Amino acid sequence: MARNGFGVALVGLLFVAACSANGESPIATNRAADVSAISNVSPASSSIGQYISHVVVIIQENRSFENFFAGYPKANAPLSGCSLPSGGAAVQRRIVPRVSRKTGSGCPPGDVTVPLKQVTFDGPDLQHNWVSSGVEYDKGNMDGFGREGKKGANGAYSFVKRSLIEPYWSMANQYVLADKMFPTEWGGSFTGHLTLIAGNDRIRAIPDQSEVDFPNGLYDDCDSPAGTRSSFIQPKGGPRYYQGPFPCFDQFNTIADVLDRAGISWKIYATKIVGAGMWQPFEAIKSVRYGPDWRTNVVAPQTTILSDPGAGRLADVTWVTPSKKDSDHPGNGSDTGPSWVASIVNAIGLSPYWNTSAIIVVWDDWGGWYDNVKPPQLDYRGLGFRVPCLIISPYAKTGFVDDTQYEYASILKFIEEVYNLPNIGPASEMYTDARAKGLDKAFDFTQQPRPFVTIDAKYPRAHFLAEPPSNEPVDTE
Repeated sequence: MARNGFGVALVGLLFVAACSANGESPIATNRAADVSAISNVSPASSSIGQYISHVVVIIQENRSFENFFAGYPKANAPLSGCSLPSGGAAVQRRIVPRVSRKTGSGCPPGDVTVPLKQVTFDGPDLQHNWVSSGVEYDKGNMDGFGREGKKGANGAYSFVKRSLIEPYWSMANQYVLADKMFPTEWGGSFTGHLTLIAGNDRIRAIPDQSEVDFPNGLYDDCDSPAGTRSSFIQPKGGPRYYQGPFPCFDQFNTIADVLDRAGISWKIYATKIVGAGMWQPFEAIKSVRYGPDWRTNVVAPQTTILSDPGAGRLADVTWVTPSKKDSDHPGNGSDTGPSWVASIVNAIGLSPYWNTSAIIVVWDDWGGWYDNVKPPQLDYRGLGFRVPCLIISPYAKTGFVDDTQYEYASILKFIEEVYNLPNIGPASEMYTDARAKGLDKAFDFTQQPRPFVTIDAKYPRAHFLAEPPSNEPVDTE
């Protein structure tokens, strides 16, 4: 089913019909009806908007905090982990007392200590869905990472060789490394990206259900073939795969609704997929896919972000998603991800926008890799396993490890604080931006804006501008 990545009016009408043809009734409250009712403004803890007027969120793939930052000074990132003996099945382990992991030391009785081994970007590509999350979490013992209990397999107990990710360590040394950033929900990339733009993925209120993992079929968005179904979880029980609504969601608001109402400009840069649109979450949001934002705010190829800042075209709020090759995704044999991120940071740092910018680099899920920090459980969706997060700005603290408990909606909360915007929706409807802590602790607005220092990287900007389109999804789990 080939089509142009930005769609045409006829195709849009056909797929609107396809969404309706799936017979999924909007539940509880319809998103479009909700937008006009939003009025609960999130109060800024400081006058952030006096200093920051451009927020850029760079989203990479499938890495736990320890997989990239094991051994980082002052971070909670030990070079060893706790494991069930011989990778024994976590779901069958005996119940043992839990121990504090504040220092990363000590394992539950009967566990073994596993040294983390160095790996490259060659792999392995570990399972990282809702079910594998629970096995690795092991009721809070954080010791079921032995490849979902498969005997003798400790591939998850690994960290990427520092020389391969030096740009990330350089950014951490110069700016802020947040070592308690948690996804909104257990599971993989699709829910990670949805919650990064919405702080929510609730698709039904009665009974309470939230989207989980990927839909079935080839696509994950409004342009999916008729009959495509999403999956969901409920407060009790495991995932119900491919029993949810068509993945063209109008059941929850996104930050785009709030930005549009306030006249705040935004863009998302993404890669195209042959016959399947673009790999980014707004294609699964009905109001964006079939509204005016689709023609102006959704930009391909993603490498356009390397030119737009210098040309004076940086939006107020920006998201950047990579091609698969440049995504840090395990197992694709490419080490270009850190240089890709460095190129974006350099493009903004060397532009007139630097003095008013905050750049947040985050990973969309943990990728199945070991992490020692037990995620707080704030509702039935999560929080999920810890991921890396870098905060870069002329006002960011220098070499600071921020141990504030953040979640994906902390980024949304920060955007709301910068522009004095309302929350996306009420906590009673499972929106998480009201409860989330903003990123304020990472900044020092009493300091003069620091001049930008170029981030050194293996691959230059020209490498990415010349890179052919990958034409494949960045992740499918």
